[in-house]
Amino acid sequence: RLIYGNYPELLYLKSPQDRQEYLYEIINSYLLKDVMIFEMFKNSTKIYNLLRLIALQIGREVSYSEIGTQLGINKSTVEKYLDLFSKVFIIFKLEGYSGNLRKEVSKSPKWFFYDNGIRNALIMNFNQPESRNDTGQLWENYAISERIKYQHVNRIYARNYFWRTYDRQEIDLIEDSDGTLKAFELKWNGLKVKPPAAWMKAYPDSQFRVINRDNFENWV
Repeated sequence: RLIYGNYPELLYLKSPQDRQEYLYEIINSYLLKDVMIFEMFKNSTKIYNLLRLIALQIGREVSYSEIGTQLGINKSTVEKYLDLFSKVFIIFKLEGYSGNLRKEVSKSPKWFFYDNGIRNALIMNFNQPESRNDTGQLWENYAISERIKYQHVNRIYARNYFWRTYDRQEIDLIEDSDGTLKAFELKWNGLKVKPPAAWMKAYPDSQFRVINRDNFENWV
């Protein structure tokens, strides 16, 4: 699931090649055909490259201006396309949480994919976790997307954020529900970490938990 994602049909495809071809077909027949016909987009290459840039930046803050410069389109067009892909449940956005601290980062969002397989197909990388340099990003994307799906299924009404300060203290996921803040740090390697000092000082009543491969299933 970390590599090929969660599409049910993949369970019946045994070979890596068949799984990869299935994911490429979804991209070509849905992402780059049906969606663009629906919106009457004229430049499929730029749309594909936009999604690919987002795929390469999961877990990192995204600058619409920088992406627009790379693609040769303006900032508002970048935002329009990303908003469309969020509406059809390809990607979703986390804003930076800002409450009590002036040094909290909140202007640039992070974007994630609802399905890891689509993300990996866009960058054409299906290598296993032990031979990749983005395993932490894959884990973060997968864990956050599954948690959001869990919220919807269980009718947990929460606003979701990431948290970071300008001096690089950070937390992967913040849930704000009914006035309660829950902070989650996502660790593929299972390391135990303490909550950032600035977070605990600013939000002493919040809950903090590390999510790893051992306790993930109880979380989603």
